[in-house]
Amino acid sequence: MRLERRDALWAIKALRDEPLPLFAAAAEREMRTIAEQVEPDVELRQMTEGHNVVEDYGHTGLTLRDHPIAFLRTDLAKRRIVPCEEAMTARDGRWVMTAGLVLVRQKPGSAKGVMFITIEDETGPANIVVWPKLFEKRRRIALGASLMAINGRIQREGDVVHLVAQQLFDLSSDLSRLADRDMEFKQTTGRGDEFAHGSVGGGDARDSAPPPAPRDIFIRDLHIDSLKIKARNFQ
Repeated sequence: MRLERRDALWAIKALRDEPLPLFAAAAEREMRTIAEQVEPDVELRQMTEGHNVVEDYGHTGLTLRDHPIAFLRTDLAKRRIVPCEEAMTARDGRWVMTAGLVLVRQKPGSAKGVMFITIEDETGPANIVVWPKLFEKRRRIALGASLMAINGRIQREGDVVHLVAQQLFDLSSDLSRLADRDMEFKQTTGRGDEFAHGSVGGGDARDSAPPPAPRDIFIRDLHIDSLKIKARNFQ
């Protein structure tokens, strides 16, 4: 509709309760001046791009505008925080510091207390490994940060690249500056985020599933060596 958010809201407020005309016969009545709809033209102060991004996330959980971290890139660069893409393409063993929105936190029961975190900025995702000792020291940040900075060492094994965290920092407060107002930025995590679904630290859900109960089938004079099963070839 090519309307800014506030212009659209302003126009919606002017709509009356009567249904819009569907037939040509209603056109004449529609052309008559309705006193309560005669308003002077106004020029509204438009929202900033950052404010629009916050509103998009608040209403739909996503945005088609610039990534939220793009608005903070200048400030992050001053802290020597590199984009996720640069971190994930760094050589093996290099120390880097990167930051991004937390998408997924997982702590599988088979990983012996290791937490895997996926973050994202305007350049792409980054995979983070948090060892149990660091997790216990920075539990609040690991479980509660919406925007997280990680200082660590790159570990590269073929095409698999991880940033092994040595320190975690909560930068969630920086997100409030996107809209220049005191409003919490509602970051929508992925469906795989175990913290958001309350299963972090509870082990792998598959481990708690009860084994299938054996079926007690007894058929007289039936021997397993004489049982022949017809298999289907699906090739």
